[in-house]
Order: sequence, then C-alpha cells, then structure tokens
Amino acid sequence: MGPIEKLVLALKKLPGIGEKSATRLAYSITRWSKDDALQLAMAVTEVKEKVKFCAECSNLAEGDVCSICCDSRRDKTLVCVVEEPQDVQAIEKTGSFHGVYHVLHGALSPLDGIGPDEIGIEALFARLKIGRIRELIIATNPTTSGEATALYISKFAKPFGAKLTRIAFGIPFGGDIEYVDRSTLARSIEHRSNLT
Repeated sequence: MGPIEKLVLALKKLPGIGEKSATRLAYSITRWSKDDALQLAMAVTEVKEKVKFCAECSNLAEGDVCSICCDSRRDKTLVCVVEEPQDVQAIEKTGSFHGVYHVLHGALSPLDGIGPDEIGIEALFARLKIGRIRELIIATNPTTSGEATALYISKFAKPFGAKLTRIAFGIPFGGDIEYVDRSTLARSIEHRSNLT
C-alpha cells in the first residue's frame, strides 16, 4: 500500500469523512509545503501526548483537571451533563452557564451495544453520591439515544437528592448540540425544565 492510500485510510477514520472526502483531503495535502505537513503531524502528535480526560468531569484537559473544574468562580454544585467535549465548548460559547460539567463520552444505544458501562454514567453517580451537587442539568442531545440517556440518568439520580432539570427544547429533535446557534442554546440552558 502506497503513502497516499495509507493517508486516505487514516483520514477516513475521522467522523463524517468518507472515501471521496478522504481522497480529496489526501491529494490536497500532497500540495502542501513540507513545513505545513509537518505542522499538521506535530499538532496531531501533541494532542495525543498532552490531552487527556479531566479527573473530575471527563472533559478534555491538558493536566489532571480541566480549566473549567479548576476555575474557582464556577458553581461546583451546578453540574451540566453532556454527551461529548464539543458540547461543553458549544455551551461555553453562550456565556450563560457558570457551573461545571460531566462529559459522558456517548449516549445509551442498546442496538449499538452501548450501555451504561460504555459511557461515563457510573462516574456521574459517584459524583452524586458525594452529595455536593445541588442541581443536575441534563443536556444530552435531543435524539432517541440522548432521550434514553436522560431518562436513565433521571431515574437513577433521584435518590441522591439533587434537583434534576433538562435543557429546554429550542433545539430540533435529531440535532446535535455542537451545531446549534448560540442564542438558541443559551435559551435552552436558561429555560431548562424540571424532570421530577
């Protein structure tokens, strides 16, 4: 297998990149300067070496704890549960949320073999058991998997005594949080509703 074919195979592993897009990207990279190509390779290597999951919330972090969990101005009793790190960034861009997060790294999908053990639900329940969470905002995507995850969390989180809320639905069903415009997402956070 030649270098272009290897690059196409590697690029196809990226989400949303199929054979044609990967091939187009690979041929585009062949036109780059060697410095630009090395810069891309070094950026990918640096991400893999330096970025890990936050010990508190499972968001992406360059140290043991992410910058949000380290921020003393954040309300640590207010926790927003999201599916992916991209969702944290989308909510942060609204400037309307001042609590902390819990990143699940997925959503329940029994048909795909994704149960509670495959995502960060147990770590969330461990945080709830400590008893420092006043409100748990469930901000999973408005999809079948996101709804199933929200229902599962609400069912098992009730005994811990935290207030349970779900973000409001200005977000279309089947959409992803990371692609929603800022004002819609801000309204969804501000007008969240009780689950109990």
